[in-house]
Amino acid sequence: MVRLLIVWILNAAALMAVAYLMPSITVTNFVSALIAAFALGIVNTLIRPILTLLTLPISILTLGFFFLVINGFCFWMVGKVLNGFEVQGFWAAVLGGLLYGLIAWALAALIPFGKKSRK
Repeated sequence: MVRLLIVWILNAAALMAVAYLMPSITVTNFVSALIAAFALGIVNTLIRPILTLLTLPISILTLGFFFLVINGFCFWMVGKVLNGFEVQGFWAAVLGGLLYGLIAWALAALIPFGKKSRK
């Protein structure tokens, strides 16, 4: 449970970093980033697998690069639904989704989540 909360906070921090790096993506405050990170997690868990399955032929033809478009679409969709998190344009969403994934991955890699060994 604690691990889930830490990852959620790290994802919100990654979203704030993306908003800092890209002027076309805005996050009003950290609470909005927490809500947006939660919504992105839900969308990536429930909607993204369905979109991936439906677009599998085009993803195979593009050697997997279409997954970036799917990721950007999910990022853009959350930006359209939530107040306090705004994405201006689809291609900004594609780049923002890519940056968000890379930054969240890097932040999560910094935190050790292994079990402690007992002596």
